[in-house]
Amino acid sequence: MIVHRELTLEDYLSILRRRIWIIVVPAAVFAIGAYTISLFLASRYTSETVVLVEEQAVPESLVKPVIGGDVNQRLATMQEQILSRTRLQQIIEKVGLYKEQASRISMEDMVARLRKSITVSPVRPMAETRASGLPGFTVSVVAGQAYVAQQICTEITSFFMQQNVLIRERRAEDTTQFLTKQLNESKRKLDEQDSKLADFQRRYMGELPDQMQTNFSLLTGLASQLEATSQALNRAQQDKMFVQNMLDQQPLARTAVSAPADPNILQKQLESLQNRLAALQAQYTDAHPDVRRLKKDIAQLQRKIEEESPSHSSEPAAVEKDAVVAETPRVQQLRAQLYQINRTIQEKTAEQSRVQQEISKLQGKLQLTPAIAQEYKALTRDYQTAVSVYNDLLKKQSDSEMATDLERRQQGEQFRVLDPPSLPQRPTYPNRPVFAFGGFVGGLAFGLAVVFALEAQDTTFRTERDVERMLKLPALAMIPLLEMPKGSNNNLKATVPQRSETAISGTVS
Repeated sequence: MIVHRELTLEDYLSILRRRIWIIVVPAAVFAIGAYTISLFLASRYTSETVVLVEEQAVPESLVKPVIGGDVNQRLATMQEQILSRTRLQQIIEKVGLYKEQASRISMEDMVARLRKSITVSPVRPMAETRASGLPGFTVSVVAGQAYVAQQICTEITSFFMQQNVLIRERRAEDTTQFLTKQLNESKRKLDEQDSKLADFQRRYMGELPDQMQTNFSLLTGLASQLEATSQALNRAQQDKMFVQNMLDQQPLARTAVSAPADPNILQKQLESLQNRLAALQAQYTDAHPDVRRLKKDIAQLQRKIEEESPSHSSEPAAVEKDAVVAETPRVQQLRAQLYQINRTIQEKTAEQSRVQQEISKLQGKLQLTPAIAQEYKALTRDYQTAVSVYNDLLKKQSDSEMATDLERRQQGEQFRVLDPPSLPQRPTYPNRPVFAFGGFVGGLAFGLAVVFALEAQDTTFRTERDVERMLKLPALAMIPLLEMPKGSNNNLKATVPQRSETAISGTVS
């Protein structure tokens, strides 16, 4: 009747007293059966080892490691490489696994079995050291024999140690070679940019943007120099006019010569006058008074030279004496001053022309500076970018070389075996106490299920509540339990209910 009413603690105790053997017997039988079954199962032994991940000997602030990233990811990569078919086949052949089954299963099946028996799990870091990364990992191997499990665990751990060293060295060397190649390429591009920039600077020397201020300063200086030269030229021209006026006011003196002059002396005088005439013609026209005066003197001197030449020596000695033109010392002094002034004017005029040309060149450079500045800026930007890339690669290559050397010395991040592979003394499978406990729990559950089924089918009225729930009428009286004497008639005993109480129900009018 347990389906039709709520059970109290007293009800449960009553059921337990009535059905105790139905619960206990299956629990005991199942426990014994499970333990017996575990005796026939093949024993499996587990060998374990712990490998720690040690940081590099040199602080990372001094030598930055080339190989970065998550250690878990690298461990997973190494695990795939170590648990490959080639490696596991080597272990199978070396240890001699599955010899008795070699004729029935293929090598692929052997490798699959061995792979399933190997477990690599990371060691969970503590909360305060979680930021430092993976502290290590464990390697566990399950085999049918203890020493075989230990041997396989040793081989797998050795593979991890070797693979870690090889991977780190290979990656460090590959990184260094890659950076060296990139550095050479960057140097070639930097040389090209340097050559372009140098050629541009040679082509536009004096017109570069950084020389603009210098050109302004030179232009200012040349403007001041041009002004000073122009002022000096004006003063020289005024001095020339003053000396020329004084020279025009000086009379020419003529002296009589009784004897013919030396032809050589006359010839030298003629050359001197001609040189002076050439100097004046370079500055003045033929209409200038000095030019006309020198031409007149040269003509007179040429006639005198012709008269005193040998062709005229046969003429009568009584020829009339010619007068030779002679200049006074004052006139000669004025002519010398005039000559110096003319030289000064010539020099200042040439200097003025030169300064004006230089000013024109500087003005042209300043006008071209904005267009040149744009092109120069592009070249400079490319050059600075190439320099920055080159310096960055040079630093990275230096760091990579130090890290590679550190890996070669095996002073980088290393795997260290904390506990060597253990030799298990007891099999880890099957765990017979666990099997027995599992059988006991299973039997207990089976017994409880049987009790529940029996109680659900039992229609016996045991309490007043069962009567009221079934008949839906209140109980009027209760018949107590009657204890029969030991010597009573068996027939009378059979007619007395063997229950705790019997309820009589009815209706009240």
